Amino acid sequence: MTSISINQFTNNLQAFVKQVIQQHIPLKITSQDGEDFVVVSAEDWEQQQETLFILQNSNLIQQISLSMATHAQNQGYHPSKEELNEILSL
Repeated sequence: MTSISINQFTNNLQAFVKQVIQQHIPLKITSQDGEDFVVVSAEDWEQQQETLFILQNSNLIQQISLSMATHAQNQGYHPSKEELNEILSL
């Protein structure tokens, strides 16, 4: 993660915000008193929050683990041709 001073950030605010949004790389800002904060795009923040929610939900983790095991053994659900056509037509 790139780290810059608050002066650099404020002098080039628009360019840095655009960079964070387009490159999906957080930017660490150091204030004059040595305190740090991070700028992250809203899209990246929401994805991180969703990931944290899933990782903290043991029931979802168990469902994912079971699904991966059945998929690896080719024992998962197999949709019919009609269901596949409906899914693919969306």
